[in-house]
Amino acid sequence: MKVPEIFGENVFDLNVMQDKLPKEVFKSLKETIEKGTMLDPNIAGVVANAMKDWAVEKGATHYTHWFQPMTGVTAEKHDSFISPTKDGKVIMDFSGKELVVGESDASSFPSGGVRATFEARGYTAWDPTSYAFIKDGTLCIPSTFFSYSGEVLDKKTPLLRSMRALNEQALRILRLFGNTSVKRVYPTVGAEQEYFLIDRKMFDARKDLVLSGRTLFGAKPPKGQELEDHYFGPIKLRVSAFMKELDEELWKLGIFAKTEHNEVAPSQHELAPIFTVTNLASDQNQLIMETMKKVASRHGLYCLLHEKPFKGVNGSGKHNNWSMSTDKGVNLLDPGSTPAENGQFMLFLMAVIAAVDDYQDLLRLTVTSAGNDHRLGANEAPPAVVSIYLGEELQEVIDALEHDVKYKGKTKQIMKLGVDTLPELPKDTTDRNRTSPFAFTGNKFEFRMPGSTFSIAGPNIIINTIVADELRQFADELEKAEDFNAALHDLVVKTIKEHKRIIFNGNNYSEEWTKEAEKRGLLNLKNSAEALPRFADKKNVELFERNKVFTEREVRSRMEIMLDNYCKVLSIEGQTMVEMGRQEIYPAVNAYILELCKVIEHKELCKVVERREKPASACKAPAERKVAERLSADNEAMFAKAEEIENLLAEAKTHTDAVKQAKFFAEKVIPVMEEMRSFADDMEGYTAKKYWPFPTYADILFSV
Repeated sequence: MKVPEIFGENVFDLNVMQDKLPKEVFKSLKETIEKGTMLDPNIAGVVANAMKDWAVEKGATHYTHWFQPMTGVTAEKHDSFISPTKDGKVIMDFSGKELVVGESDASSFPSGGVRATFEARGYTAWDPTSYAFIKDGTLCIPSTFFSYSGEVLDKKTPLLRSMRALNEQALRILRLFGNTSVKRVYPTVGAEQEYFLIDRKMFDARKDLVLSGRTLFGAKPPKGQELEDHYFGPIKLRVSAFMKELDEELWKLGIFAKTEHNEVAPSQHELAPIFTVTNLASDQNQLIMETMKKVASRHGLYCLLHEKPFKGVNGSGKHNNWSMSTDKGVNLLDPGSTPAENGQFMLFLMAVIAAVDDYQDLLRLTVTSAGNDHRLGANEAPPAVVSIYLGEELQEVIDALEHDVKYKGKTKQIMKLGVDTLPELPKDTTDRNRTSPFAFTGNKFEFRMPGSTFSIAGPNIIINTIVADELRQFADELEKAEDFNAALHDLVVKTIKEHKRIIFNGNNYSEEWTKEAEKRGLLNLKNSAEALPRFADKKNVELFERNKVFTEREVRSRMEIMLDNYCKVLSIEGQTMVEMGRQEIYPAVNAYILELCKVIEHKELCKVVERREKPASACKAPAERKVAERLSADNEAMFAKAEEIENLLAEAKTHTDAVKQAKFFAEKVIPVMEEMRSFADDMEGYTAKKYWPFPTYADILFSV
């Protein structure tokens, strides 16, 4: 296999377009893709026919508008290319109308109350900026999704809106620095995907994994990640075979799968692609997750994407490496090597710092979920408190500017922000901080809080929008300045002084930082119930409306959907716990208790029969009795907690307000679920293995 020959073979990309389309049609479509101009409807039919011919040559028989609803991963409705002829035969046909717009039943997708459930009609619209591709014999057309009355029902549309907002404001800033050649600014992302690979039989034997994606019971195994011998360690043969096939499948889809390695925990791994434009990166990450599951199944494995599938074991995140690049290939978060570039870099850097500080709540809530709540703050992932890491050298630069003192780096110039006096800034000479939620890593920011199951569309909608808004404010101020250099310097210094509280270069896992963050006035939104209602705060609604990313109605609908999903996930988990406790654990433990009782009874009988021949102490059963009593007490307590959970779940349904219901789950239901689990996990350590009803952590984590 030669990688260059297979790379992108299933993608209708620019090279294929140039080969298959007439010159003028290709030129028009390329302009739409690269410049974001309106698609010429007159070329749709030509593009559709060429796309169909190419797909059929590749063995495709169907097409689908591939879109991303507000819950789930992706959605598809497959239609065949066949059309009947007058003689009763069929031809392979695909029109421009079918390419541009599709129709789907939207009644089954959540809308957050913006439309009635009986209103079924929904539409998909082709996104020409994301390449069509072939998957499982079907031509997939990346699309947006909206209702009959125009409500946005997907994740892609607001992402595209946020990219447009960032582009507009970034161009205003570049023009102030005299740059007139750049026509577009793109946010770029590289999303590192963490996951677990376990044996499929182990997965099937656990109802909690099947129904909720995580283990609701499970005692800590004797060996986990303590020896730190898994991270970057030798890759096992089954895993290596999986990774090899995964790479091939992703390369065929034009995805730059670059780096794969073991992660911290046993059976945990990571895949990191090369960064690309955010819209494409979002689509590709959805494909990565889907392909992981498919390929794993072929190898007798199951890919777990849950943020915290195993309690006490390192969870899985999705590090979002975000930056901004021009259509000339210049990274706007690269410090550069000239004074002019440095001034520009400092302004864009200040925009990010101010954005993260002003909208901590939005960054926190965009990564919150029932699953990720188990991970954030668990000494393995960033805490719930949002902060920025800059590194020692860049911090020195910031401090020098704030206090108007000499920069103690390589050069000793006075830190003024005029383009002729700013010294060369460090690019990436300090250590990384893996505990920071939002860390600068040389020419990008690594947002470490997103969970492994997340679509990266959500976090990047927020980052793009909040940075765009800060750039808008900067441009408004600088455009009317009489002395640009002086105004630039004053603006940077003012931003540092107003937002330096968000910068923290130390250990984010420490208790000291939690206390310090509180002193600084930073938010600590510990769970989804606390974070999600902040979505509809007045300042946030105004932000989205100002940048034309969401209307107030769309904001509230998304908040309702996320709250509803949070409650439903916890309800499923609670019901699953009750069933597993009653139907599997309780009878299994009772069976073992019965065996212990038989042993005790036998030894008691032994004592009577052999009293004359053996000392009484030889026939006692203190160990068996102690274990039986402990198991009996735990089992009864677990059974009682199951009943309590059942009652709480019934009570939760009486809360019709989404915010109140989420709060009820967080404050009332989750603590009891943890209590029930503690009794079960204790029993696992005292129950004979042959009686325990499902695979243990040791079985699962070391099964591959």
